[in-house]
Amino acid sequence: MAEDVLSQSEIDALLSAISTGEMNAEELKEEQNEKRVRVYDFKRALRFSKDQIRSLSRVHENFARLLTTYFSAKLRTYVHITVASVDQAPYEEFIRSIPKMTILNIFSLPPLAGRILFEINPNIAYAMLDRVLGGRGVSFNKVDNLTEIETTIMKQLFEHAAENFQEAWSSIVEVEPIMEDFEVNPQFLQLVSPNETVVIISLNMTIGETTGMVNICIPHVVLEPIIPKLSVHYWMQNQQLTESKPEEYQALSKSLEKTTIEVKAILGEADVSIEEFIQLKPDDVIQLDQLISDPLRLCIDEEPKFYVQPGKKRRKMAVQVLEEIKRGDEYNDE
Repeated sequence: MAEDVLSQSEIDALLSAISTGEMNAEELKEEQNEKRVRVYDFKRALRFSKDQIRSLSRVHENFARLLTTYFSAKLRTYVHITVASVDQAPYEEFIRSIPKMTILNIFSLPPLAGRILFEINPNIAYAMLDRVLGGRGVSFNKVDNLTEIETTIMKQLFEHAAENFQEAWSSIVEVEPIMEDFEVNPQFLQLVSPNETVVIISLNMTIGETTGMVNICIPHVVLEPIIPKLSVHYWMQNQQLTESKPEEYQALSKSLEKTTIEVKAILGEADVSIEEFIQLKPDDVIQLDQLISDPLRLCIDEEPKFYVQPGKKRRKMAVQVLEEIKRGDEYNDE
């Protein structure tokens, strides 16, 4: 079991007490020799390491960014979402910490077993509802008296938001969030046994001038099959695979190399009227906008890519590449 680590202020206070005589160094040595006993609560078993908690924090920081983009577009107002904390606690303790009446969305995550819980503070939920219905995003709390229309709108809002949860978790596991239930009273909800360890991700959410919390409760039974993937070793190994060229990437590159594209060397262009075009006859001359001393433009699928000069190769017309056309170069000549 790891020993307690003193902060700098505690170290300074300890040194000061020894130097002034308030504390005897010999007594301190005797205390260190005595066996230390730490109280351990078996009901509050910590089943996730700090490394795994940090990995979950990274995943949900990405989820918070995706949610910010989604709700900003959906509600057409200022939305800001950040991760406030990631903790683990017994399920019973989490249920006691949330309001008696609140917005609860229950999702399953196939192929993972079990269910997860999204708890949305009523202030935030009603601000969203007010924006969707054309209001200014004013919050009003009447969660114990939701109408059928309000319930349907809220369910749709968070059901679509769960698609961002799927994207945020895609780097670890492919899941398909499915909303299974919508509840307002946590006492009627028994997600897992009271002593089951759950991870609680708390998000700070601001919509316009309204602020509130969104809590995501993920039981240990849901994360158990993918716990090895929550380590730093897995993340670094996954990053190395991404940076290297896997077989699929090489196969795709070879397929693209065989793709044919249309390449044109533009000798010049001219604007003529319909009348002039109709009256054209053999030996007539059309003046182009291209000087004979200037290089031609080589277009790939109508997009100018290179400056070239005309010539012949093995008795066939050809062009020689002189220079790549940078973005905006084609307009500088005008």
